[in-house]
Amino acid sequence: MTIAIPFLILLLAGAFAAYHRMRLATWVALTATLLVAAWLLGASGVATAIVTLLVAAIAVPLLVPQIRKPYITAPLLTFYRKILPPLSQTERIALESGSVGFEGELFSGRPAWDVLLSQPKPVLTAEEQAFLDGPVETLCRMTNDWEITHVLVDLPPAMWTYLKQQRFFGLIIPKEYGGLGFSAFAHHKVIQKIASVSSVVSSTVGVPNSLGPGELLMHYGTQEQKEYYLPRLADGREVPCFGLTGPFAGSDATSIPDYGIVCQGEWEGAQVVGVKLTFDKRYITLAPVASIIGLAFRMYDPDGMIGDVEDIGITLALLPRETPGVEIGRRHFPLNSPFQNGPIQGREVFIPLSQLIGGEDCAGHGWAMLNECLSIGRSITLPATSSGGCKSGAVVTGAYARIRKQFGLSIGRFEGVEEALARIGGKAYITSALAQATAAAVDRGEKPAVPSAIAKYHCTTMAREVIGDAMDVHGGKGIILGPRNYLGRGWQASPIGITVEGANIMTRSLLIFGQGAILCHPWVLKEMRAAQNPDARAGLEEFDHNLFGHIGFAISNAVRSFWYGLTGAKVGKAPGDDYTRRYFRKMDRYSANLALVGDVSMLMLGGKLKFKESLSGRLGDVLSHLYMASAMIKRYHDEGSQVGDQPLLAWAFHDSVHKIELALSAALRNFPIRPVGWLLWVLVFPLGRRAEAPSDRLGHRVASLLMNPGEARDRLADGVFLTPCDNNPAGRVHASLPKVVAAEPVERKFLKALKNSDIEALDFDKQLDEGVREGWITAAERTQLEELRELTLDAIMVDDFDVHELRAASFYDQPQAGTPGASAREAA
Repeated sequence: MTIAIPFLILLLAGAFAAYHRMRLATWVALTATLLVAAWLLGASGVATAIVTLLVAAIAVPLLVPQIRKPYITAPLLTFYRKILPPLSQTERIALESGSVGFEGELFSGRPAWDVLLSQPKPVLTAEEQAFLDGPVETLCRMTNDWEITHVLVDLPPAMWTYLKQQRFFGLIIPKEYGGLGFSAFAHHKVIQKIASVSSVVSSTVGVPNSLGPGELLMHYGTQEQKEYYLPRLADGREVPCFGLTGPFAGSDATSIPDYGIVCQGEWEGAQVVGVKLTFDKRYITLAPVASIIGLAFRMYDPDGMIGDVEDIGITLALLPRETPGVEIGRRHFPLNSPFQNGPIQGREVFIPLSQLIGGEDCAGHGWAMLNECLSIGRSITLPATSSGGCKSGAVVTGAYARIRKQFGLSIGRFEGVEEALARIGGKAYITSALAQATAAAVDRGEKPAVPSAIAKYHCTTMAREVIGDAMDVHGGKGIILGPRNYLGRGWQASPIGITVEGANIMTRSLLIFGQGAILCHPWVLKEMRAAQNPDARAGLEEFDHNLFGHIGFAISNAVRSFWYGLTGAKVGKAPGDDYTRRYFRKMDRYSANLALVGDVSMLMLGGKLKFKESLSGRLGDVLSHLYMASAMIKRYHDEGSQVGDQPLLAWAFHDSVHKIELALSAALRNFPIRPVGWLLWVLVFPLGRRAEAPSDRLGHRVASLLMNPGEARDRLADGVFLTPCDNNPAGRVHASLPKVVAAEPVERKFLKALKNSDIEALDFDKQLDEGVREGWITAAERTQLEELRELTLDAIMVDDFDVHELRAASFYDQPQAGTPGASAREAA
């Protein structure tokens, strides 16, 4: 036993020092002190000497710079340069365009949760709140989604006028240029509320305030461009669109074949130097009605008219619609969601250099400009749209499940429906927290490249899942389109958000971890920059510091992962209150797991990791759910740690950590180098996977919360349009819930008495007459039951149509009988 003690001291002191991230010298001093104490207390002298030599063999070369740098660091730097995957210009720009916020802490293995909790709660100004309560509320009341999607296949003219008059297209444009100058949080709130009633209207408002001419001009435009275009964009005199995607360049936007050649040409009667453009774009939102077109193209200067570089690179320009050669094509029709969208083409379209966004100085910088603005716009529009749909879907589906009865019970009482309601409620809570978190990051001045990718992917994915579950709960009510249907168009349109602004498959498998592993990691990007430093001496110094910082970081995360796995993350210091402290401990564990597996993956696979998309996607899932769990806990604390919200938080959190363990498990079981995967499994899951999906009992609590009026339900519904009016059947269902719940005891009493009686009347009114006559119910209760019947009918009724109402208007413009095409029309 005395022989083993020195070796045990070496192991435990090393683990303790690594867990707490002590410096190497501190570990040496701690180990030496313990070894001396053990020897004095009778430990084996031989064993103590062996361990002392081991410590010296490790410490001396690492602590003495004159030995470490030439004999350890320099050879490792040479090897590192050989295995360092080459970064394309595109990848380099993408990395340099974003900033790192709290998501960087999630790669640390020991997140500074106090930083998260100390971030200010996002709030609206009085002016922003007034806009939501006034113009946005009015716009939502004006919105008749059936008329927009089926009758007009467009917004009504009065709505276009109102949007322009109230400067909805200038939400983010500064007041000095005639815009509203709202915060990102207010922008999020506006889109969220509009999206809860119509995704067509929210898209129409969202695009001019997202990636496009307005935002690009604000960041990069010349003063002359800002002064001319921004006021016109703010008040709607100009309607913008932006052309990036084409038939041969979708997600791979840097491969755009659209080009512009620098040349001499005529503009407004004068000969000037400019660019002759040839382009073919599609899927361009607002293109059919746009008056000013933003365009991305590759710029060439073969004659050296503006410099000595021939391939200048991706450049952005503004084209007035009336520019000769510009062709606005016919409309696309994306899944019965008729927001204005279509192709644009042009051949040898000449514009002067003054039409380049930012002028000649920004020529060739288009990809960097797009990446920077995309990280901001993608943080708001699509997440807010998804959040609005999920929140509205949650509370309205909960109300419908309480109102709709089958077999004498509210359908929400059936466990199968409860499962769907739980998923709807939990995911609505997640999307709301996540969308709010990314908007708040923008307001803090961040350019959240990684969080925006997380929010875009997960919010749109969960929105599609929520609308699917809501359709299942509503059954026939959901599938019959018409003015009474508030789900069908949302279900049809759900894949659109999945596809736009970076297809979700690509976002998950390439962007989230691929960008996050470098941008958010505390050491990797620093090592890469040191390895590429042209100053050899300075590069060696930087690499030496970063390399050994990284090694200590990796060892610490291995120890922390193993310890948390053994203890189930049930011990250790953590912030939060008595309810959330356990959640913070679990996230500490998964942060260490992510950092460990990410480090080992980069070390073992090197440049090949970018081609291991399944592994990258699974590690991206871990990072995503850590970020989402952080956002939902931040929301919980921001709202005063309300006990009523705990079922929603608990369901959402347990769903996330269950998915984290599934992703880690799949990553390790399929790790390309099998022995490494086995070793990582021992460190990450020493006792196996333990996290479980949310329980049925927890799901029951979430479903009950959605089906009963209460403060927690109101907080979940906050920010969406639920005003009961003719154009908002969802709002009427929501508003009916308190009256339906209040009438249920009377209904049960009446139905029980009716069942035990010998009354044969089938007509509901006659049954009520008998009920009053027999004394089962009072006259006031009869009125209550009549109102209940009316509310129920309004909730469950569907629409029907004459044949001519379902035919497209163009049907009546087809060739008449006896002319070409008539038979096809008659067959229809």
